[in-house]
Amino acid sequence: MERTIISVQNLVKNYGNFEAVKGISFDVHEGEIFGLLGPNGAGKSTTLEIIETLREKTSGKVIVDGLDIDKDPNEIKKIIGVQLQTSGFYPVLNLVELIDLFAGLYNREANAMELLDRVNLRDKAKSKVKELSGGQKQRFSIATTMINDPRIIFLDEPTTGLDPQARRNLWELIRDIRKKGTTVILTTHYLDEAEYLCDRVAIVDSGKIVAMNTPDKLIDELVATGFERPKEVKKANLEDVFIHLTGRTLREE
Repeated sequence: MERTIISVQNLVKNYGNFEAVKGISFDVHEGEIFGLLGPNGAGKSTTLEIIETLREKTSGKVIVDGLDIDKDPNEIKKIIGVQLQTSGFYPVLNLVELIDLFAGLYNREANAMELLDRVNLRDKAKSKVKELSGGQKQRFSIATTMINDPRIIFLDEPTTGLDPQARRNLWELIRDIRKKGTTVILTTHYLDEAEYLCDRVAIVDSGKIVAMNTPDKLIDELVATGFERPKEVKKANLEDVFIHLTGRTLREE
């Protein structure tokens, strides 16, 4: 039986009279990639920030790896990794120095070169973040989530603004992180990304979960209603053409 590593029950978040999250409940299984999908303003980022202990909830219950968010927020911080926006990194430090800095904040040792190896950035060890390409910045941002060897990492729209090769490279990195036993929760506006990466997804709209299942089952349920796409579905899409013609090799700026 799959073990529940995150349990969210009846989560509510109000800002004054505005209900951003309206009684959301879901479980995340250990070792899965779980996607939280929804349009802007749906409440998914607020939900993640509450689980990450970055934002206070109005009501409800959140348990992370057996720890109650109300009683043990500091213990939860020790076992999660949260992707930072690259604009938040100190501009004068190189990648190794940044990893050492964050390791110090976590009060633990970190092998900077080993982490950079995992995200294919060993050759950029002495570079500053501002000198990296978009894909490299995102890979480094993901490396920082792994400094404290977390049980769960949170990725907020990790491939926004990347070219197709960099996107697919990051997909493989995320799958590799999961393969090593880490649970991954991500948000994305790219539904092909969610379909490729996620074991299960929850679709959030106006502060409520409107559907939750594996991508395949959600698609099958829609087809069973008689839904048909207005045009014939081809065996490939334009991104497949692009990758086929230009190759899968990651291009760095």
